[in-house]
Amino acid sequence: MIKRTLYFGNPCYLSKKQNQLSIEREDKTVKTVPIEDIGMVVLDHYQIKITQAALQSLVANNAAVLINDAAHLPLGLMLPMASHNTYTQKLHFQVNASVPLKKNLWQQTIKKKILNQAVLLRRLDIDTERMQYWASQVKSGDPDNYEGRAAAYYWKTIFDFEFKRGRFGEPPNNLLNYGYAILRAVVARSLVASGMLPALGIHHRNKYDAYCLADDIMEPYRPYVDWKVLTLIEMDGFDGELTTTVKRQLLEIPVTDILINDNNSPLMVGMQQTTASLMRCFEGEIRKISYPDFI
Repeated sequence: MIKRTLYFGNPCYLSKKQNQLSIEREDKTVKTVPIEDIGMVVLDHYQIKITQAALQSLVANNAAVLINDAAHLPLGLMLPMASHNTYTQKLHFQVNASVPLKKNLWQQTIKKKILNQAVLLRRLDIDTERMQYWASQVKSGDPDNYEGRAAAYYWKTIFDFEFKRGRFGEPPNNLLNYGYAILRAVVARSLVASGMLPALGIHHRNKYDAYCLADDIMEPYRPYVDWKVLTLIEMDGFDGELTTTVKRQLLEIPVTDILINDNNSPLMVGMQQTTASLMRCFEGEIRKISYPDFI
């Protein structure tokens, strides 16, 4: 089932009534949404009020609650501590994963990321011979940093203007940052649902980052955000601002159609296949993560 993403950018009062999220707006109109149908809630206004009961039910139903800052960029993410019925057992497998296994999983991840980036560039009639070569050369753990080589070429060629990728860089970096934050929340939510701790990565290691594993697993999915941003900056009248209209488009990322395991699927549903396969790799049942094929 496709879960809904709800965005709140104006003052409102959110509460729980009979397993429904009750949304009361400033004009006193009230709308309700079944909490079990919600996958993500984005809170983007200082005058939003939400009850403890509503938060509790959202998190209990494995909904990700994303809180934005004064610049309307994602600041914090609330997830359940454990949503899988055998969480402790599965966490044991994750914590005790061997270094060779994690390096192999990272090799798979980077190879698929580069291949998906190459497909996007081909859509733009950009030569991808080097991308294909770099993908074929990725070794366990990517010791030669083919990810970095591919990224340098990718960001140099993807836009028809001079661009430097950076968190605090010029537009469309702001759109990319927002889209990646939405994607990251989807990944983290799915990891928890599959019984894993998002903080323990297979490659990313940062004592200040609570979502290292989400940052790992989202890599092959990034081109879906990049393609969405490309379509947005081509809109008539686009001036580089992260407007409500632009945010609304980026919030559609969880329902983007993807191809995974030879089947079409909404991204949020496909992500569950990816994280479930990762858990099976940790458990020793399989050796390959299920990642989407960007087409």
